[in-house]
Order: sequence, then structure tokens, then C-alpha cells
Amino acid sequence: QMIVSSATYRQQSVATNEQLAVDPGNRLLGRGPRFRLPAEFIRDQALSVSGLLVPRVGGPSVHPYQPHGLWKEISHFGSTPATKQVFVQDHGEKLYRRSLYTIVKRTSPHPAMAAFDAPNREMCVVDRSKTNTPLQALVTLNDPQFTEAARVFASFILQEQTANGDRSRIEQAFERISSRPPTGPEVTMIAQLLDAERARFQKSPIDAERVLAVGEYPVTDDLDPVEHAAWTQIATLLLNLSEVLTRQ
Repeated sequence: QMIVSSATYRQQSVATNEQLAVDPGNRLLGRGPRFRLPAEFIRDQALSVSGLLVPRVGGPSVHPYQPHGLWKEISHFGSTPATKQVFVQDHGEKLYRRSLYTIVKRTSPHPAMAAFDAPNREMCVVDRSKTNTPLQALVTLNDPQFTEAARVFASFILQEQTANGDRSRIEQAFERISSRPPTGPEVTMIAQLLDAERARFQKSPIDAERVLAVGEYPVTDDLDPVEHAAWTQIATLLLNLSEVLTRQ
């Protein structure tokens, strides 16, 4: 705690030309490192900002969302949670426990975690690999856990009382996720995307229903489906910002 709360650790990774000239290798720790958050942090962050994260400590492993049939393809017959052939998804609050509690099957690691370089526990890993691949964007844009988190976060945004309509909601949502207020051009670009998504879902309400149907958390019934789906897309955008997924 003392390390992560220190002024040295909390420095930004942005370096001035003078800093780069004097200490290009950052041996003197004049700036912070820049790296993508670990797999568990990325998932837990999405759950936390949406209000879904269950903070309870302790308990058995849980089985959150994952594609059907993976275990059956590679598993031998077994009866324990780690060796059985069929993955049985949990429900309720077990879907929203911290990633620390996600069950680990060494022959079939959780695909979303694996995409973000979580080790499969076949050997001790002191320093994780840090890769950057299109699969990671596919996870944060399409995985049910992230899509559901965006939907729930969107409902939170829409239920907030604001004085300036869309712009106020955009500013509040942006700051809640990134811990900084957005710039004027950023608000304008997001507002333009919001208008485009509204128009798209108004033309095809069934697409809005499909967006809102992802995940088991109950949909807020008193919200307009078109509006809710459009804001879900905005929430997805915010959850995928580089500064949200990266320690800067």
C-alpha cells in the first residue's frame, strides 16, 4: 500500500523532452511506467464501475460466463470441478465475483483471461507476458461479461439526474470511468456517436433488444430500450478507452 500510494509510483508515464534527454531509460524513476492492466484487473474494473462487482471475500471457485463446449473438447471424464467434462455456468452473484475466484482448469484456461495473458497455472510465472492483439478488443467489445457490464452501467447513467441532458451524462460517465473530466472535443465526438446509435436502434428496435438481452442481470424495465441500447454502446466505448485499460 505504501508503494502504490507513493508520489513516485503515481507519476504519469508521459515524459518531457528534457526528461528523455537526461534519463532515457528512466533509471532515476522520473516518470511512471505505462502498461496494460492485468487480465483480472480489466474484468474487475468493468464490474466495479457498473456496480456489479461482489466485494465479498473468500469462498469456493466460481464459473462465470465462457463459450459453451470448451471443456468437452479437451477434458477427460472426471467428477471434481476441475476435471469434469462439462462446464456448468454459475448464476446470480457468482457471475460477478472478483476474477481471483474464477476456476482455473489448466487444460482449458478461461478464454477471456487467456487473451489478456493470464497464466494457465502449468508453471510458476513471476513476470507475466504483456501482449497486444486484436483478440483483446474482441473480448472487451463482445464478451457477455463486458457487454452486460456496459448495459448495467448505461442504466446507471440514464437514471442519474442531470441538468444538461446528454452532455452532462457523457461528462459524468467519462469521469467515473477514467477519473478525469473529458475535453470539449471528446464530449462532442461521443455525443455524435450517441446520436448515430440512437438513429440505428430506432430503425431496428430488434437490434436494441438483442443488445439488452446479453447477460443474466435483470434489465431495467422503466428505461426506453432504444435509449438504453444507445447508451450501452457509449458505455462500451468508454470501457474500451486506452487510458481505461492501460496504467498511464
